[in-house]
Amino acid sequence: METRIMSKQAPSKGWHIALWVLQVILALAFGMAGFMKLTAPIAELAKQMPWTTEVPAGLVRFIGGAELAGALGLIVPMLTRIRPSLTGLAASGLTLVMVLAAGFHLIRGEVTMIAPSLVLGALACLVAWGRAKKAPVYFN
Repeated sequence: METRIMSKQAPSKGWHIALWVLQVILALAFGMAGFMKLTAPIAELAKQMPWTTEVPAGLVRFIGGAELAGALGLIVPMLTRIRPSLTGLAASGLTLVMVLAAGFHLIRGEVTMIAPSLVLGALACLVAWGRAKKAPVYFN
C-alpha cells in the first residue's frame, strides 16, 4: 500500500497577479459607487439610479457605506500587511451585496440591471475563493 503525503503547494504568481488585478478593478468600481451613494444628494442619484428615490435614504447611504468599506477591504489589509485574510471577507461581503442587488432588481423588473450585479458578484466571489483557497496571502 502506497502512502502519499500531500504537501501544500505555493500558489502560482499568476493567481496572485490575477487576483490583485481583480481586487483593484472591484475596489475602483465599488469605491466610486459607494462614495457616490454616500455623498451625492438623493435627487442627483435618482438621475442614474431611479430606485434611490423609492427606498429610504438611510438604506441608500447604508449600501454606499457597505460598498465603500468592501472596496477598502479588498485593498488595505493586503497592502498594509495587517490581517490580509480580511480581503476574502470583504470580497464575500461584496458578493452578498451584489446577490441582494440582483434580487432587488429582479423584483422591480429591472432586467438590464441584473447582469451587471451578477457579474460584479461573481468577480467578488472569485476573489473571495481565490484569497481563501487558491492564493491566500500570509505575512510573517
